[in-house]
Amino acid sequence: MSMTMTQIERTLRELRLSGIIATLETRIVQAQSSGQPFIETFSMLLQDEMDRRRSRLLDRRYKKSGLDERATLLDFDWRFNPKLPRAACFDLHTLKFISDGANALIIGKPGTGKSHVAKAVAYQATLQGYHVRYVETDTAFGKYSLASTTEQAQIMRSLLEPDLLVLDDLFLSRRIADTAAELLQAVVHQRYKLRRSIIVTSNRVVQDWGKYLGDNTMSGTILDRLMHRCSLLEFEGKSYRLKEAAARLARSSDDD
Repeated sequence: MSMTMTQIERTLRELRLSGIIATLETRIVQAQSSGQPFIETFSMLLQDEMDRRRSRLLDRRYKKSGLDERATLLDFDWRFNPKLPRAACFDLHTLKFISDGANALIIGKPGTGKSHVAKAVAYQATLQGYHVRYVETDTAFGKYSLASTTEQAQIMRSLLEPDLLVLDDLFLSRRIADTAAELLQAVVHQRYKLRRSIIVTSNRVVQDWGKYLGDNTMSGTILDRLMHRCSLLEFEGKSYRLKEAAARLARSSDDD
C-alpha cells in the first residue's frame, strides 16, 4: 500500500532524513515535468541528504572551533602590505603542516593581518575535516589561572585534543601569570609529543619571550619544541586597522 505525502514525510523524520524532506516536493515536480527516470530522482534525493549532512557537520565543526569569523585568504588585501610573506601564508593554507605535525609562528606588528591569516588557515582546516581550537591566548590563559582544579583539567584537555590549536595574540598584555606560563609550557610539550600542530601569533619577538614568561629557561624549553618543526612568518608594514579607522573617519566627515 502506497503512503500519502504526509506519511512519507513522517517516515523520513523518523529516519532523520531532513535533507530529503527539504527538497522532496521540488524533486517530485522536477521528475514529473521532465519525465526523468526514478533512479535519477532517487540519486538526487540521496545527494540532497548528503549535502545537508555535510553542511550541518561543517557548522558543528566551526562552532566547536571557537572561531568568530569564517576568514579566508581570498578576501585579504595583499596589495596594502606587499612585503608580507604571501607565498608562505598560502603554503600554510594547504594544511600540509598539520599532516606533518608541524607548527607555525606568525610574528609582527599589530594590525598587519596575523590573526586574519591564522583564522583563515584554521577555518580551512575545519572545512577539510580537522578538529580545530582557536583561542585568544591571554583571555584563555587568564580563565585557566582563575579556574578550579577540575576546570583546569577540562581547559587542558580542550587545548590538547584538537588537530590544530591556534594561540592568537600571545603576550598581548606582556607578562602572563605563572600558572598561565606553566600551562603554555605543558601544552607545547604535550602537543609536541603527540605531533599535533600549533599556530601562534604574537606582537612580541621570540628573543623577549623569557621576559614575558619571567623565566628564560622556560622560554627556551617552549621555543625549542615549538620551533623544531615550524614555519616562521614575519609580518611587517602598515596597520589594516588604522587604515580602516581612517576610512571610517573620512566617511564620517563627508557625511557631515
